[in-house]
Amino acid sequence: MTWRTVKQLADAAAPEALFTGQWQNRPSILDDYKRYLDDRWSEGFTNAWKLWEEIVPLGYKGSHQRVRVYLHKKRTSPRPVIARPPSPRTVAGWVLRRPETLTESEQLQLKTVRTHCPELDALTRHVRSFAVMLTERQGERLLDWLDAVRQDDLPSLHTLAAGIDRDLDAVITGLTLPWSSGAVEGHVNRIKMLKRQMFGRAGFQLLCAGVLLA
Repeated sequence: MTWRTVKQLADAAAPEALFTGQWQNRPSILDDYKRYLDDRWSEGFTNAWKLWEEIVPLGYKGSHQRVRVYLHKKRTSPRPVIARPPSPRTVAGWVLRRPETLTESEQLQLKTVRTHCPELDALTRHVRSFAVMLTERQGERLLDWLDAVRQDDLPSLHTLAAGIDRDLDAVITGLTLPWSSGAVEGHVNRIKMLKRQMFGRAGFQLLCAGVLLA
């Protein structure tokens, strides 16, 4: 044991002072359910065993002991102990995925985020509405969707709406008709690949032969 370690132990005013660095941010199996526990705690439900029984059906596979330790910190801490908020990447994933593919825990956390942030709530509604238009070919709803977007203070979606306005007829057609330019784009990419494979080695005649034979 080095003298620095001994000094750190000797200077610690409380055991919590020894838990620094990597230990503070180590992920836990309980992380996805802390938001739910926080909400229930705020409602006055503080029984660790009962709360453990509530999160097990939501997918929690950990022990009751983890729940008890987390709630014990709430009881003894001078400042309220709350769960770390989800990262922007995580929230974006919840918004962009199909709602039915989210687990109960993810649905609960997204609901909490939307409740605390009206902007994200509006963004989620617009993104999911656009996804329905795209997958179910409901291009006739696009104008109403653009009007709804402009009514909310969401600059990023306003930029998207302005881009759609510049090519409105084409976008409505793409959201309505079953045809797509995907097959053409695929052929273009294949030809580009063949061209790069032969770059500097032959001329246009060999490229034509390669495309036709492929």
